[in-house]
Amino acid sequence: MHWPPFSPLVISILVQCITASHSKDSSPQPLPNGDDSVCDCFVTNGTQPGYFSNHMFFDFRNLTQDAGIPPIVTNVTNATFVPPTSDYFSSDEWTSVWQLQGWSNSEGKGKGLSGAATVLMAYSPANVYIEKNKDEDADSQTYLTLRTQREPKFQSAAAFQTKTSDYQFVSLRMLARTIGSPGAVTAMFTYRDATASSSLQESDFEVLTRGPRENVQLTNQPSFDSDGKVKPEATTNATLPGGMIWSQWAVYRLDWTADSSVWYVDGQQLANITFQVPQDAAGINVNAWSDGGSWSGNMSVYDQANLQIQWIEMIYNTSSSSSSASQRKWKRDPTRFLWGRDAGPRGELPRRRDLSLRSSSSSSDGDGCKVVCSIDEVTEQGVATMLWNASSTATRMAGADAVRDMAWAWTLLVGGLVWLMIV
Repeated sequence: MHWPPFSPLVISILVQCITASHSKDSSPQPLPNGDDSVCDCFVTNGTQPGYFSNHMFFDFRNLTQDAGIPPIVTNVTNATFVPPTSDYFSSDEWTSVWQLQGWSNSEGKGKGLSGAATVLMAYSPANVYIEKNKDEDADSQTYLTLRTQREPKFQSAAAFQTKTSDYQFVSLRMLARTIGSPGAVTAMFTYRDATASSSLQESDFEVLTRGPRENVQLTNQPSFDSDGKVKPEATTNATLPGGMIWSQWAVYRLDWTADSSVWYVDGQQLANITFQVPQDAAGINVNAWSDGGSWSGNMSVYDQANLQIQWIEMIYNTSSSSSSASQRKWKRDPTRFLWGRDAGPRGELPRRRDLSLRSSSSSSDGDGCKVVCSIDEVTEQGVATMLWNASSTATRMAGADAVRDMAWAWTLLVGGLVWLMIV
């Protein structure tokens, strides 16, 4: 039998077969319906990659029905007890993870103020709200705002934190900006409550509005020793990349691992601090405040500063699988509908998953992670991609398209060979 030489058609089909058999395994793969429940763990990019078991995403970009700027509560006592500013902050998707803060820095009647504060400060739930994005080039309909404003008799501030303090290592990101007057601090940070500064464990990402607009403060606390002297190895005042200033939208990222705290802005590393890295489980906090002390500075009466956030995303491990399992019992809905709310202009709500019952080895160093995913190599924020897998189940799910491509390509190849033999 005479075999004709390979035609360009056959060669192109062979190339397609080879490409289809390899490309799906060598690049990030989309997950079916964006469902990351097949992921055993998540790995970060950067200089200190880490493995994490859990993923959460909170999207504040399309909550138009919740948008509105509430008035400042001018009575300091009432300010700490007011209800949330919209239904969103009373919903299960928010309250299952976060809690608004309502307290003051008063040590009690006649006892003065805590720390180095010179101004009475009250965290008020009225200062955390959803606001319409009125930017000329807005790429979202709404964002979350934390407001701090100086009143004649006190500083009104804003804060929220996780309900539990069992986060033990995290890659925390938010698309955010800070605007407003000098004398305020806006921050995202990990925090473990301590009875003394010597036992404080905290990793901070701070903007000081009294300082240069191109600088941010990055710290593993405590940054002062017992004599009040700065520990230079614990903190750095970093310059934002590319001529950026903190009133511009940017992705702020803190990677806290057992060995280091690494800070990024828009993917550019700002600092890597290995000195006194927090080791124990902690909570996650976001705030905007001022107390008249030397750190924040003093705001003029009726001056205001805001931290504005379009989304928050984190991959993390926990210290207690039991508390984490009960705390985060919902997995992200792969159909991306809303939980307990009408679909529509409110937009997508937090995407979450819980793998805390997996072995600690899969979350600490990647051993046992058969399906490894990423929130860095993505085309849509909040939707993970698969980097690699050694799981037949995951291969069948994420590689279904590859199988179909291969089947079609081989069909074309065989058909082409038969046709060449006939002609």
